[in-house]
Amino acid sequence: MKVRVECYAGRKADERPIRFHLGGPDYVVEEIMDQWYGRDGCYFKVRAGDGFYILRCGEPGGEWSLESFRRASSFGTEADRGFG
Repeated sequence: MKVRVECYAGRKADERPIRFHLGGPDYVVEEIMDQWYGRDGCYFKVRAGDGFYILRCGEPGGEWSLESFRRASSFGTEADRGFG
C-alpha cells in the first residue's frame, strides 16, 4: 500500500520518517524501533498512533509503502512487541 511520508533530512534526503499519511489523519512517528536494508529498499519499524508499522522506502529515494501493521492492543507485554 502506498503511503505519503514526511522525512527528516539531515546528512541525506529521506533519512528517517517523522510523519506519514494513510488517507485519514496523519500519524506522528513516536519511536523508530528498528531499521534495516533489503534488496528492494530501506525498512523502518515504527510506533505511531494506534500501533506498530513497517514502512519501506524504495532505493534510491523511491516511493514509500506500508508493508505491515499491528495494533498496539494485540501485544501482551513489552517483550511481545517485536514482529517481522
